[in-house]
Amino acid sequence: MACRIERETWQTLSQAYAFFGNSLLKPMTQTATVGLDPAFWEESPTFESPEASRAAAACADCARRMLSNASDAGEDPAVRCSVEFTRLFVGPPRPAAAPWETMHRQSAGESRAGFGAATFEMRALLRDAGLVLSNENHQYEDHLGIELLYLSELCRRLAENAEASHEDEEAVCSFVEGHPLAWVESLHEGVRAAAPDGYFDCLLALCRAVLAWHAETVRSRS
Repeated sequence: MACRIERETWQTLSQAYAFFGNSLLKPMTQTATVGLDPAFWEESPTFESPEASRAAAACADCARRMLSNASDAGEDPAVRCSVEFTRLFVGPPRPAAAPWETMHRQSAGESRAGFGAATFEMRALLRDAGLVLSNENHQYEDHLGIELLYLSELCRRLAENAEASHEDEEAVCSFVEGHPLAWVESLHEGVRAAAPDGYFDCLLALCRAVLAWHAETVRSRS
C-alpha cells in the first residue's frame, strides 16, 4: 500500500527538517542568514497546521524585531543571533539549554551528563542507514540538530521511493515519536526560559509543530 503522505510533502518535510537541523548545529554567522528574512517565514510551508501557522508567523515577527533592534544598535543581526546560539547551546560555562536528548531523558538512572542510551541509539540508527556523520563540532549523535538531519534524510528517501509503503512511512513516524518529538518540548522550555521570544524560541516552536503534524497525520490516516 502506498504512503498516506504524498511524495511532494515528504520532500517538503525533508527540506524543513534540514533547515531546522542545520540551524541548531551552527551559529548563523557560519550558515545562511535566510532566517532573518520575514518573507522566508511568511512563505514557509505549514502543512495546514494551525499551530505551525502561528509559529511561522511568530518567526516572521521575530525576524522583523531582530532586524529593527540590530539596526537601532548598529549591529549585524546575524551576529546577534549567533551570540544567542552560543549562550543557549554552547556556553561557557555550559549550555543554557542542552541540545542533547540524553539530558532530557526522564528515565530513572538516565545520565544527565555526557552521552547516554539515546546517543547509542542514534549512533546505531545512523550506521544502519549508511550515514557517516561529518562531525566538525564533535557533537554527540543525540544532538537535536543531528536527529533532525537524520530525519530529513529518511523523508528524502521516502520522497524518492515510488514503492514506499505504509510500513516505511510508519517507521519514520516511529522515529519522530520516539526521538525528536519526545523531547523537543523540554528543550524548548529551556530555551524559552533563557531567551524568551528569541530566534530559537520561535524556531523550536515551529519545529515542534511540524513534528507534531507529521506524527498526527500518519497516525490519523492509519
